[in-house]
Amino acid sequence: MEELILEDRKIFLFLNNLGDSRFDHFWILVSSTWIWVPLYIIFFYFLFKNYKLRSLVFILIFVAIGVTVSDQLAGVFKHGFERLRPCHDPGLEHLMRIVKCGGQFGFYSSHSSNTFFLATYLTVLLGHKLRWFPYVLFVWAVVVSYSRIYLGVHFPGDILVGAFAGSVLGIIFGTLAKKVILKQSVAS
Repeated sequence: MEELILEDRKIFLFLNNLGDSRFDHFWILVSSTWIWVPLYIIFFYFLFKNYKLRSLVFILIFVAIGVTVSDQLAGVFKHGFERLRPCHDPGLEHLMRIVKCGGQFGFYSSHSSNTFFLATYLTVLLGHKLRWFPYVLFVWAVVVSYSRIYLGVHFPGDILVGAFAGSVLGIIFGTLAKKVILKQSVAS
């Protein structure tokens, strides 16, 4: 396990030090939640175009519950493992670029978990109707996740575990949503 952590730190330092102060504000924006509101509106539009209003209500309820579970589960892991964020790790402070810093613990990334949850969930619901859509969703999730390494708040391992957890939750909630929608259309 120690060897894995050392490799994670090496990869982090390599990726983090690729950054340049001219791009810091861009990556801070990418990492912020509110900058993506227009994209969320586009997601809502595609759902609205492809599902009836009653189904859409259930889809949005599952989104709210799924993002909450994704976010809270990451919080449980952060306090359970208590792995310091790179920006709080005294052994890295002179070796890395710290652009922004969050709470003390970082395993695993809520940003990564939440974006991969949405990407997977929407792929389950819309991937068969809009074949290009999953590519856009997962590029977005990867870019947001990378921003966390760039800023100095997460190790790559935090990102990978967050992406995995979010993807699993996206499959679970997407499958549940599809079952509810199917039952609804059979009952109508």
